Parts: sequence; C-alpha cells; structure tokens
Amino acid sequence: MSSGISRRAVFLGAAAVVATAGPLASVAAAAAARAARVPKVLVIGLDGAMIRRIKDAEAPNLDALMASGVTAPSSIYTNPMAPTSSGPGWSTLITGVWPDKHKVVNNDFTGHNLARYPDFLTRVEAAKPGLKTYAVASWNPVTDIIFSAKVDERVSTPSGEYDAGTTSRAVARVKGDVDAVFVHLDNVDHAGHEHGNASQQYLDALKGVDAQVGQIVAAVKSRASYGNEDWLIMITADHGHTAGGGHGGDSWDERQTFMIASGAGLPAGATRYDVRMPDIAVSALHHLGVAVDPAWGLDGRAVQQAVPDSFDSLRGTLQKAVDEGGVGAEVLGFTHVPPSGWRIDNSRMGTGGVTEWRGWSFTTDEFWTKTAQSQQRELNVRARNVFAVADGDEWTDKSFTGTFDSTLISPAFPVTAGGTAALTYTTYYRHEAPQKGEVLVSYGGGAPAVVKTYTSDTSSRVESVRLQVPAGATSAQVHFRYTGGNNWYWSVDGVSISRG
Repeated sequence: MSSGISRRAVFLGAAAVVATAGPLASVAAAAAARAARVPKVLVIGLDGAMIRRIKDAEAPNLDALMASGVTAPSSIYTNPMAPTSSGPGWSTLITGVWPDKHKVVNNDFTGHNLARYPDFLTRVEAAKPGLKTYAVASWNPVTDIIFSAKVDERVSTPSGEYDAGTTSRAVARVKGDVDAVFVHLDNVDHAGHEHGNASQQYLDALKGVDAQVGQIVAAVKSRASYGNEDWLIMITADHGHTAGGGHGGDSWDERQTFMIASGAGLPAGATRYDVRMPDIAVSALHHLGVAVDPAWGLDGRAVQQAVPDSFDSLRGTLQKAVDEGGVGAEVLGFTHVPPSGWRIDNSRMGTGGVTEWRGWSFTTDEFWTKTAQSQQRELNVRARNVFAVADGDEWTDKSFTGTFDSTLISPAFPVTAGGTAALTYTTYYRHEAPQKGEVLVSYGGGAPAVVKTYTSDTSSRVESVRLQVPAGATSAQVHFRYTGGNNWYWSVDGVSISRG
C-alpha cells in the first residue's frame, strides 16, 4: 500500500471496530476487513476424477472443502466439438472458453488458438504484472503448451517424480511469495485407464490424491500472512472415465467434470447446477480483481456471481422419465409446466408421441442427452442448469398424429417506447428440412413479428437481436416457435430483453 500502512494493520483495525461498534457498524466493518485482505487463488486439477466417486472414496480433505464451499457437478461436450480428452478439457478449464474457440481438439494441440484465448494466469500477468503466478503439472502439455511463457513460473514435473514431485513442488511454492497457483495431478487418470471408475483401485487413487490436496491446502494455511489473505481454492477435473476404464467418447461418465470452490462469500455446503467448465478461469480472474473485457469473448462466468434464470427455478419440479427408456429410472429431468410468467401454446401441436417432448419441454443436460446418445445433443454447451427444448426427433419415436408445432412465450419485458432494446438468449439448433425455428416479438400484446429464423444448423451460442420498439409500446414478449416432424431439435436458455 502506498501509504506505508500494512494490509495487516488495516485488517486488524477493522477487526477492532467490529469489537466495539454496534450491529450495523459491525457488518460494515466485517466487509471492510474482507476487502482489506489480499486475494489469492489456488486451482488444483485432478485429471480424470469424478465427483460421485470422490463421495464414495475416503477423501476427508476434499470432503472438508465441499463442506466449506460450493460443489458443482457439471458435464462437457463430445465429438465433433472435441473428444473427452485431456488436451481439450484442460484448455477449456484454463482459458475460459469452449473448444470451438480455443481449437484444442486433441492431445497433440495441432491447430490450437491459444494465442487468441490465453490461459488465465497470462491474463493476470497482463492486467496485474506485479502478481506472482505459478503453474506445476504432472502432465507436461499443461505447463509446456496451455500456460504461456508469460506466466512467472511454469514447472513440468519429471516423469520419475510424478504426482509426489508435483505435490512437493506445489507445497514449497505456496509457502512463498505467490498470488495465483495452478496444480495438475495425474494419478487418478492412470487408475481410471487401467482399472475403470468402478474399481477399488480408482477409489484408492482418489484417496491418495486427497492426501496430496490436503498437503497443499495445509501449506496455504501455514503461511505467516494467511490471516490477512483471502484464498479462493478450486478443485476441478478435465473429464471422467467409463466403469471399465478409459475416456474420449460420449458416454455420461466420460463427460463428467465438476467444480469444488471454497472461499469467503461462498455458501458452505451448497450444491450448484449452473456451473460449466470455463467458469474456473473466470472465477479466478474475478477473485483477483481482473475485470473481464467482453472483447475477450470468454464463455465462463464467475461462480461468485450467480445469475440463475427463470428456467432454473424449475429444477425442483422436474419429473422422472415416462416414455424414454434410456434415461434411468431415478433421473429427474423434464417438465412441461413453465415458470411463472411463461406459457406454452400447443394449440397447433400434434397428438401422441413421446410424452417428454410433446411441445416445448424444460429439461437438463443429463436427461436430454441420455434420451439419445451420439446425436450431438451433447454440444449444447452454453446452456446452463434447466433449459427449454423443442425436440421433434424424439417426439416422433412413439405413435403420433399431426406435426410438431409449439410456441414458447415469455413474460412481458419492460421496454422504452420508440427506443431500442436488445433481445439476448442462448441457443442451439440442429436442422433438417422442413423443420423451422422462428423468434417473434410482440409489443404491448399486439401481433408477433418474426425477428430471427433458423433454417440451418446453428452451433451453441449467445444470440443478440437488436429491436426497434414502436412508439407507444412499453412491453415486449418473445415467442419461440418450432415447427417440424421427425427432424431434429432446438434449445433455448437465458432469455432477456434489455433497454437501450
């Protein structure tokens, strides 16, 4: 601090205020004390680890981190975006963008776009070069390729030392002058390849890596300055494993990843379903006070800034499968009842068909992708938690009459008469004629007019449509109309209209 007053003095001074002031002053002082603490980040990557197997293993250190913070199971893509392999997985976690941007689609890193989408430590160096950054990895491409030479220290552990060497190096380094640390541990992945996720050897590997995580976290807490620091600790993985061993395909087990995040301001023992892989990098940047420039095109968002949409409120109402046989008897994952303010117009919808997909439905990635694996539903990567789906392909898998013609209608959003507005939504659309997706907007309850039409494949993306609001209109509604038959599907999420 330029005044010469130490951060510790500021912290202790704020604590003294808490002890002597009234309740309101105490809250303010506590916030000031947190703000005075020095932000630090530790990310530990456990190659090939699965959160449900961590919960089955003897893993007291990981259990403690889950109890003290947020646990967020998540899932990833598959081919043709990228296989469920380490190169694409770690690149996504470390850069904050999906493989369709960073272009790492194999473990050879051929044709990658990491210069355009660099790792989060490189972004820290660019924004705050005074911070000390460090990365150490048991799998050398993480530190040789994904993290750039702009990181203060990159260490690729010699093969003879493996995870034990990576851990000892990480322990030594976090005790020193450092602000942001990434550690990659690999042994769980080896156990997964050799024995599969259903094996005792896999659980034993998780027990071993838990002890190594414990050593690193203990080293953080042993720092003389720890009481004056604000550490965000995140644990994550690049992919899962099959029960028999291996990964790279599109099964639900292979597509598994997660975030465990522990730190000030995160609720203890919470479970989140809206977290995706790119959030790791963005959460680290946010914690370190690095503002994310929209021009960077990052796909992640900070775990500290939860922004659930209205569809997410339906998670507690989701039902088990009715007609779909491959989802699993205990998986909760669909409803036709929209959230408050939304409605579905099925007045032109055919009859019969598969119950789950008769008209627009609200579902999750697990439920939807398990209905028909390997049909690219896995590429709906930018939707989060609960999203809306119109799926003519699955609806027609049971006897039906008529065609699929259903419209999802939003609540009325406030707009400025005669002004402009921006319609934003996340979408993913796979096409086969005569299928069509139409986005229509109505103002003040008037007739809806088409503002966007989908008649060709559209990869997962965030769409933004500029609207010109008519004079006298103060509200706008969005209509998503899907028509087709035994064709493909359309998903929609995160719908909003903002003024100006």
